[in-house]
Amino acid sequence: MTTYFLDASAVVKRYLTEAGSEYIADLFDQSLPNTMILAEITRVEVAAALAARQRARSGLTLRERDRAVALMLRHCDREYRMVPLTPEVLGRAVELTQSHRLRGYDAVQLSAALTTNNALRTAGLAELVFVTADNDLIQAAVAEKLPAQNPNTYAQDSIND
Repeated sequence: MTTYFLDASAVVKRYLTEAGSEYIADLFDQSLPNTMILAEITRVEVAAALAARQRARSGLTLRERDRAVALMLRHCDREYRMVPLTPEVLGRAVELTQSHRLRGYDAVQLSAALTTNNALRTAGLAELVFVTADNDLIQAAVAEKLPAQNPNTYAQDSIND
């Protein structure tokens, strides 16, 4: 079993077809006992990305957007483990903005992943894998000693080997 922490740039690939979508689909293969963790803010970021895609000229129809948002919200309730945005997570996010090239919500995503990873390690469990399509986040995660994968560049045949 592998525990994955997905940021919004990775999760959105489950609801939109784009580079990296196949990689994300493979993580959700029902035959694999993977655990998927998201920060609570991810539902807002993904909803915003879906709305932006609907507003684009060659984007989603309103109906497609509404279906995708409804599906994502169902998954948040039933499939994902959600990490709350606690003062600890937010405080660490502030620190991460000072030591890495990160936008605000990206720092929150990484902070939530690091906090979750620390809890897993304290419980004697295997560390999680941080999944993001953002190169600055990949660099920051690696600098923080957190395993990270980019669905846009990761080899398809290497998933869960």
